Amino acid sequence: MSQRPDEVTGRSYTQIPAVSQPHLLCAPAPAAAARPWHEEPMAQSGKTRMRWYAAYTRSRHEKTVAHQLVSKGIETFLPLYETVRRWKNGDHRVELPLFPGYAFARFVLDDRLAVLKVPGVVRLVGFNGTPAPLEDAEVEGLRKMLAAGVKAVPHPYLTEGRRVRITGGPLAGREGILVRRKGAVRVVLSIDLIQRSVLVDVDASELEPAG
Repeated sequence: MSQRPDEVTGRSYTQIPAVSQPHLLCAPAPAAAARPWHEEPMAQSGKTRMRWYAAYTRSRHEKTVAHQLVSKGIETFLPLYETVRRWKNGDHRVELPLFPGYAFARFVLDDRLAVLKVPGVVRLVGFNGTPAPLEDAEVEGLRKMLAAGVKAVPHPYLTEGRRVRITGGPLAGREGILVRRKGAVRVVLSIDLIQRSVLVDVDASELEPAG
């Protein structure tokens, strides 16, 4: 049985809450190209390797947390996607986190207290009481995907289905689960550490069976 990650604070460890589909006030219009919210870090002289970690945030505090992390000179990555919300005064195009409830930060593990002290940060995700880093290639893949204008929207965490490998484009080498909707071919990509998934548009000619 696979191990579920802890969400790490300075004091306690709890399991990640169950994943649910992000609530929409109305069915979104076709998503525009997602884009990253990303800032480069100030110069740092860490003695150990800097790694990417996932910070679990309070509800709807992802952007606030990202801004505060950047203000502290911490390299921050908050992927966003564009959708339409219907309010009383009409439809409005808004940018929302691609991974609701999470912001990504790159730092030396010994400096994690600076992240945990940011208002809105609840925990750092990890195992057995220790924050667990994301693979650098995983984060860089997301950056390349968004920079290339690949359409992506949140999707319920998915672990079962027909696994495929993407052979071309900015997502080349990534594996996911094939989904067909309204004649379109899409792939669900997941970050297992935070148990979150996204649905991306792909060209069927750039897919091959995985495994």
